[in-house]
Amino acid sequence: MEAPAFAERAPGDRPPCSRPLQPEPGQEAAPAVPCGQDDSGQKRRPRRLPCGSRPHSLLLQPRPCLTRYCRARGSSGPRQLPHQLLVYERVRGSGLTRAGIMLDVASLGQGFDPPHQSDTRTIYIANRFPQNGLYTPQKFVDNRIVSSKYTVWNFVPKNLFEQFRRVANFYFLIIFLVQLMIDTPTSPITSGLPLFFVITVTAIKQGYEDWLRHISDNEVNGAPVYVVRSGGLVKTRSKNIRVGDIVRIAKDEIFPADLVLLSSDRLDGSCHVTTASLDGETNLKTHVAVPETAALRTVANLDALTAVVECQQPEADLYRFMGRMIITQQMEEIVRPSGPESLLLRGARLKNTKEIFGVAIYTGMETKMALNYKSKSQKRSAVEKSMNTFLIIYLIILISEAIISTILKYTWQAEEKWDEPWYNQKTEHQRNSSKILRFISDFLAFLVLYNFIIPISLYVTVEMQKFLGSFFIGWDLDLYHEESDQKAQVNTSDLNEELGQVDYVFTDKTGTLTENEMQFRECSINGMKYQEVNGRLVPEGPTPDSPDGSLSYLNSLPHLNSVSHLTSSSSFGTSPDSETELIKEHDLFFKAVSLCHTVQISSAQPDGVGDGPWQSSLAPPRLEYYASSPDEKALVEAAARIGIVFIGHSEETMEVKTLGKLERYKLLHLLEFDSDRRRMSVIVQAPSGEKLLFAKGAESSILPKCVGGEIEKTRIHVDEFALKGLRTLCVAYRKFTYKEYEDIDRRLFEARTALQQREEKLADVFQFIERDLVLLGATAVEDRLQDRVRETIEALRLAGIKVWVLTGDKHETAVSVSLSCGHFHRTMNILELINQKSDSECAEQLRQLARRITEDHVIQHGLVVDGTSLSLALREHEKLFMDVCKNCSAVLCCRMAPLQKAKVIRLIKISPEKPITLAVGDGANDVSMIQEAHVGIGIMGKEGRQAARNSDYAIARFKFLSKLLFVHGHFYYIRIATLVQYFFYKNVCFITPQFLYQFYCLFSQQTLYDSVYLTLYNICFTSLPILIYSLLEQHIDPHVLQNKPTLYRDISKNRLLSIRTFLYWTILGFSHAFIFFFGSYFLIGKDISLLGNGQMFGNWTFGTLVFTVMVITVTVKMALETHFWTWINHLVTWGSIVFYFVFSLFYGGILWPFLGSQNMYFVFIQLLSSGSAWFAIILMVVTCLFLDIVKKVFDRQLHPTSTEKAQLTETNSSIECLDSMCCFPEGEAACASVGRVLERVLGRCSPAHGSRSWSASDPFCTNDRSILTLSTMDSSTC
Repeated sequence: MEAPAFAERAPGDRPPCSRPLQPEPGQEAAPAVPCGQDDSGQKRRPRRLPCGSRPHSLLLQPRPCLTRYCRARGSSGPRQLPHQLLVYERVRGSGLTRAGIMLDVASLGQGFDPPHQSDTRTIYIANRFPQNGLYTPQKFVDNRIVSSKYTVWNFVPKNLFEQFRRVANFYFLIIFLVQLMIDTPTSPITSGLPLFFVITVTAIKQGYEDWLRHISDNEVNGAPVYVVRSGGLVKTRSKNIRVGDIVRIAKDEIFPADLVLLSSDRLDGSCHVTTASLDGETNLKTHVAVPETAALRTVANLDALTAVVECQQPEADLYRFMGRMIITQQMEEIVRPSGPESLLLRGARLKNTKEIFGVAIYTGMETKMALNYKSKSQKRSAVEKSMNTFLIIYLIILISEAIISTILKYTWQAEEKWDEPWYNQKTEHQRNSSKILRFISDFLAFLVLYNFIIPISLYVTVEMQKFLGSFFIGWDLDLYHEESDQKAQVNTSDLNEELGQVDYVFTDKTGTLTENEMQFRECSINGMKYQEVNGRLVPEGPTPDSPDGSLSYLNSLPHLNSVSHLTSSSSFGTSPDSETELIKEHDLFFKAVSLCHTVQISSAQPDGVGDGPWQSSLAPPRLEYYASSPDEKALVEAAARIGIVFIGHSEETMEVKTLGKLERYKLLHLLEFDSDRRRMSVIVQAPSGEKLLFAKGAESSILPKCVGGEIEKTRIHVDEFALKGLRTLCVAYRKFTYKEYEDIDRRLFEARTALQQREEKLADVFQFIERDLVLLGATAVEDRLQDRVRETIEALRLAGIKVWVLTGDKHETAVSVSLSCGHFHRTMNILELINQKSDSECAEQLRQLARRITEDHVIQHGLVVDGTSLSLALREHEKLFMDVCKNCSAVLCCRMAPLQKAKVIRLIKISPEKPITLAVGDGANDVSMIQEAHVGIGIMGKEGRQAARNSDYAIARFKFLSKLLFVHGHFYYIRIATLVQYFFYKNVCFITPQFLYQFYCLFSQQTLYDSVYLTLYNICFTSLPILIYSLLEQHIDPHVLQNKPTLYRDISKNRLLSIRTFLYWTILGFSHAFIFFFGSYFLIGKDISLLGNGQMFGNWTFGTLVFTVMVITVTVKMALETHFWTWINHLVTWGSIVFYFVFSLFYGGILWPFLGSQNMYFVFIQLLSSGSAWFAIILMVVTCLFLDIVKKVFDRQLHPTSTEKAQLTETNSSIECLDSMCCFPEGEAACASVGRVLERVLGRCSPAHGSRSWSASDPFCTNDRSILTLSTMDSSTC
């Protein structure tokens, strides 16, 4: 056995505890005694520290007793203390005092850092600071929660700074400033007004959202609380709580700060809380106070408390807390460790406890809740990246046009007659100015003239489209789960279109593909397998005395039957002595299951202690268990059905009834579960006085620690359970001698009270304790698949999406579930990369797999890889591993740690193809992969809400993923892709005539359009049709999209925003612009008798004609792109054209007094009075759109996509009464009259005649109540 840490000392030093302290004047010297003994020679336990002898390196100032000690040794301060100082105390009373603390004085020799410079903080409870003048008060934040970004004073500058960080906004700001500084052809209003509009709209939106946050903050900060001050309870506001205040919380109230529990109305100082608002876990969690403060249940006692809490600085981890409490009682300091079990988090709610008192240690923005609400890293969609690329291309076009115009201007002016014509003489200043400056000035002027080719309103339109469009997901009733009353949630609207671009889906297994509702099915006890049948434990296979093998375990227990009965009818067929031993093993197995857990029982239920129904019945009286892990709950409930019932906690004991007999076990230590150990343990003291350790965990973490029991048989049984798709846990125990327990008790106390590297020290101690185990057996629980998982995975495969399952389960269980859910299927060639021990072995296995994929003539391959082999593969063989994975249709990664899941996704993300990844998970262990993937989907399951909180989208069931991707993702991508392309198209149409016009005005920078038209083109005349299109467009029926997952392939790889498509829209814009300009020029440009009075068209009339044709053409072009027409589409499409005409008539028909010059006065009215103008408008609009229509027709006939084929099929075979407007599940809808008319005319609108391309039996169309179809059609009726 290792020598205890306190025995270490520097060479030549005497044992520190045998060196006598020098007495103070008037005191006797304490005699030297051997280490570890008291003056009577008896062994003693570590002692309470004398006043001032504070352990560890957290001493703020030299304490009096340490200073006295140092001076007695002839030194001037703590720097010359001996290497280690241990202070001991005798065992007093019952001997239940905790182990003491080692004071590492060597660490003090490094000096005393103030707390704010270290990783720890010191809190004086009730703010009772030392009066010796040596204490320097620490500064802590107040308890205000600030979720808002702005204040009244900083809103304008901060918001403007954030908005002008966007490239487009900053660009238009520069253009606006250029217009102010130099003589430009257009008014600064043309750039300033759109920029002002965009900035104002965004500022109003952000300001309103921040105002709502201010209201919420004020409500939280102003909540009334009660604080112990001056010997009484004082009512104050939450924002006035200070660190160190003692706060009183009543039942069902929310904790206003992070508190360390001091006492409750219970004798043991425990309380129950629920953290549903923090992590979504609805189970009750038990928190306990240290014994010294648990007894202080009155305000007076608490106000007299003298104690200090030393703990770590604030951090975001909800489940991690390290600290200790030093209580001064009778001039002695008692040190108690403080961990997560005593920390009450802000936002949690007190349940089943009348009241508690706690000391505030973290307040305001330093609470764990506030730290967890920090914004995540921003994800950018592929569409946004394409949009930025297009903006750069258009910026190059803009600069090129400006340079060409400037060069041509100076080329033209090389001739003297054009340089200074008689009607435009230069001033003396212009003649003497620098040519370079003139060139730059002209270049900037052309830049201003053409700057509208960059669509500033694109950004605000995209923002509105994403924000408003995200509501459709929450409104979709097909994504609503009635059983749990949960609808889909959108946590970020920036990635809506990314749902239509997914190439890889990475999914967790437990709780995502499965229900996470565990049912106990089988177990292995001492090498024998048993099944649970109707609440009875049945040995597997027939036995001599029970041919059907149905003899229950209960019937074999001596509690119910006599030994003679066991001898005659026991299913074990052994002698009475061996039967008794076997039954003891079974008892011990289920007692381990009943004791090794963190399950809680609602206090509303009867305790069951003493007389009552327990004495007359084996069945538990409707106890309601709460557990953070469904496995634990299933196992405790199974043990209760067998007859060993966990009743609950009472003070420091755990109560169990074994077939009616009450047994109390004292809970000494709980060794919490963690993902590295993959096991948990409890140390209890049995009624007989024995000290036992019960451990349970994954077989890979338990079996290597076992030295006894049926290890090999149990290993075989665990593998058999896993092949059936069951989740397995192994159970083991260990007995401690008195000396062994004393040693581990001391080690645990030292590790738990360490403020530095506590987690590492605890891990070492846990490894030391959890060894030399005796295996009791294994459990197997079933986690059944969620509804329609197989169909969803198959649909994803048909859509061209590769599905990877990343799970922490063992290999056999994971493979079995993959086969049952359709991830792997029977015809697939399964390849394995498991149990690799070295890099070379892993590389060779990967090469073999690559050869097999090449040589095997199998259409589909599946790959299974475990966590250990994956680590080796990712270390040096990434490329080889990726080559194998890319050739596999399905990949299963088992025994995965959370960070390994994220690494796998990152490996796929950075591969040369740059695929779009989507991660689906339901637990806290899935958060890392959800945040790593391009799109993170959280399942609102039973493992809390951390995954849902950290995801981009949250759904209740895995089956909803198909509609989320195939319908919503498809629609969002089509809409925003068309929006982006259309915006660039209409701006090319807008500014190209301006560029062409310069060739006809000697590049004099004369504008073609009026300034008002320049300003309102993108804001009013053409903005609404594309916005409504981007919100409501359905180019194909949602049912068809969901029934035909292959249609998803048509939009994959960002095809609608490819360079080819971009060039088509750009060329289309240029061609339309040429038709606008030259059509107007050749049709009416040289005709002098177009007006009734013989007056010819002027400059503004010509520009207005071009602008009118342009507005009508781009609006009708949008109408041609629209497949799904609603009254809103009709209103904004035709209404935009009408609004343009009405506005132009009013703008040009009235002399507005506030306009300095009005070039457009009476121009529009004169234009419309000309028949030639109307003819030109109609001819040019038809010419532009005719070419586009011809191209679409030829494309659909010669090279139709799958989507276009589906549109034709839908048109020919489906019901033509606006799809789901004919049949309604109940009553008559508003469109019933339309249905009756169509039924009479077409004879196809009744259920008897209707023929659709989907059916009620189709796995992807059961009951469409989607907001997308704007109806409530029941497919079983249609």
